[in-house]
Amino acid sequence: MPALAAGILAVALVTMFWPPPAVASGFPATLTLERAFPLNQRVELDELKARDRVRHGRFLQSSVGVVDFPVEGTYDPYRVGLYFTRVLLGSPPKEFYVQIDTGSDVLWVSCGSCNGCPQSSGLHIPLNFFDPGSSSTASLISCSDQRCSLGVQSSDAGCSSQGNQCIYTFQYGDGSGTSGYYVSDLLNFDAIVGSSVTNSSASIVFGCSISQTGDLTKSDRAVDGIFGFGQQDMSVISQMSSQGITPKVFSHCLKGDGGGGGILVLGEIVEEDIVYSPLVPSQPHYNLNLQSISVNGKSLAIDPEVFATSTNRGTIVDSGTTLAYLAEEAYDPFVSAITEAVSQSVRPLLSKGTQCYLITSSVKGIFPTVSLNFAGGVSMNLKPEDYLLQQNSIGDAAVWCIGFQKIQGQGITILGDLVLKDKIFVYDLAGQRIGWANYDCSMSVNVSTRSSTGKSEFVNAGQLSESSSPRTVFYNKLIPGSIVALLVHLSVLYTSLFL
Repeated sequence: MPALAAGILAVALVTMFWPPPAVASGFPATLTLERAFPLNQRVELDELKARDRVRHGRFLQSSVGVVDFPVEGTYDPYRVGLYFTRVLLGSPPKEFYVQIDTGSDVLWVSCGSCNGCPQSSGLHIPLNFFDPGSSSTASLISCSDQRCSLGVQSSDAGCSSQGNQCIYTFQYGDGSGTSGYYVSDLLNFDAIVGSSVTNSSASIVFGCSISQTGDLTKSDRAVDGIFGFGQQDMSVISQMSSQGITPKVFSHCLKGDGGGGGILVLGEIVEEDIVYSPLVPSQPHYNLNLQSISVNGKSLAIDPEVFATSTNRGTIVDSGTTLAYLAEEAYDPFVSAITEAVSQSVRPLLSKGTQCYLITSSVKGIFPTVSLNFAGGVSMNLKPEDYLLQQNSIGDAAVWCIGFQKIQGQGITILGDLVLKDKIFVYDLAGQRIGWANYDCSMSVNVSTRSSTGKSEFVNAGQLSESSSPRTVFYNKLIPGSIVALLVHLSVLYTSLFL
């Protein structure tokens, strides 16, 4: 399943604020109250609840809260090879399992009469199809809608000659693709605002897929769609922050061992060891300025221009890619340095063109530390498990292989889950920077936000006390199915990008 939406720029301005009604000057004024529903009309409970959710969403626009996505799954391509989340869309809410992908921007799910959409999943999760006609709050996005017009400008949307419907077509890096039309409906969630958890919803625009091709049609790791978490205006993080529901920052901590899992929040995880590097401006993806690579503290002889961002070059942080990929000119020096560092302790061997090693002890005591050095004078230090994968065993020896892959003929470097796991990552869109720190992602995290009144608080296990620091939510270990802030289960789907 693809992760990096190669060549797709998800740019569409989503403005969700409704203008307040005009009020004539002069008081007293007479206000006429009208019933939302006629007295003689029977109203279903779901419709009443849907109206309340819209109202609650307006309440939230005056405060900034935290929305939390507990994570399931694992990066390991020899096991599950994915992380996934459950989102609730429509009225009444219907659940959909979707890929979380920071390499693309649009949230889309499979819809009725979809051509090529899987009917079942090897992940043992139920697959659903969204039906706009079955949701009382759904509406189609027309060609004349401003959000569609901006999407057309960014090649993120098109206009159907039939029905005045705003449509899309996405092609991914592995050749798979999807097409469909845009819908506006409610994303239902629980958010922490102030000191309380509020059941609410937000009106968002997302895609309704009616055609899928390539790996998207396969059922072994099938989900209902892709949850684009990029920085452009069509992404959920941009839509939610533009409505004042969440801050314009999100964070994740993907657990690598012990069954995987982890945390993702619309908010800022606070940890004293986090270091930040600025985002390369005006890029469609999360591009960082990688300047050099060091092995055991020694910088490799790689021209820095190899990592410079341009049309077909650069370093991308992409949670939707399972492995990691190095620009072609950097790959051989990297592998050679690793092999030289362990030549006296292990037996090198090749497996289908990949450099592997036969090991009879732990990799921790044998393999070197790798440092990715970024702009701002900060480094991302990789343990052996962050650049190696255990493939199989031969007798009493384990076969570990280089997890970084070479992209033939391309200058793109992609940091996928192999590198991102076991670290806190903070995507500060407002500050245009990304931060990280090594962390045990099975532990609790501190998430900081500040209310619109400027009052700061600490919330810890139900006890409230005032503080001069930003409000911090102390999350317990997030277990699949638990409720802390938002019961949405996250995943980044396994992909073999460019393979």
